Amino acid sequence: MIFRTATRQDLPAVLALLAQSDDAEASPGACEVTEAHERAYAAIEADARNELLVLVEDGTVLGCLQLTYIPGLGQGGRERALVEAVRIRADRRGRGLGAELMERAADRARERGCGLMQLTSNKHRTAAHRFYERLGFARSHEGFKLPLA
Repeated sequence: MIFRTATRQDLPAVLALLAQSDDAEASPGACEVTEAHERAYAAIEADARNELLVLVEDGTVLGCLQLTYIPGLGQGGRERALVEAVRIRADRRGRGLGAELMERAADRARERGCGLMQLTSNKHRTAAHRFYERLGFARSHEGFKLPLA
C-alpha cells in the first residue's frame, strides 16, 4: 500500500471516489475532468498549505483525502489540519484502509507541527461518524455552512 501526494493522473480516480455514494461505486471513466477540476487541482498542487493525498495499491487509487493546514493564534500559534473529502472505494471498505489513510494523514499533520486535526461530516453519514469516533475524533462543535453560489 502506497500513501502519497496525488498526481494529475490520479484526478479521474479521485473524482470517482468523491462521486460515489455510501453504497455505490462510480467508475473513474464515468467522471469527467472539467476545466474547473483542473483549476482546483492546480491550485491545491501549487499551495504549500494544501495536499491531496491518495492511498494506492497496484496502481489503483483506493482512497483519498485533502489536508489543509490553517495557521491561527489558538493552539499556541500552531497550525491545525483540516481534513476534507475522505473517501475509500466502496468495494474496499471495512478492511482498515480508512483507518490507515487517516492515521497517515495524522502523522503527516504531526510532522508539520499541527496541534489539532479537525473535520466535518454530513449529518446523514452515520457510518462515517462511527468511524471517526472509533479513531478518537470527538463531536466538539456544531458546524454551519452558508452556500455562496
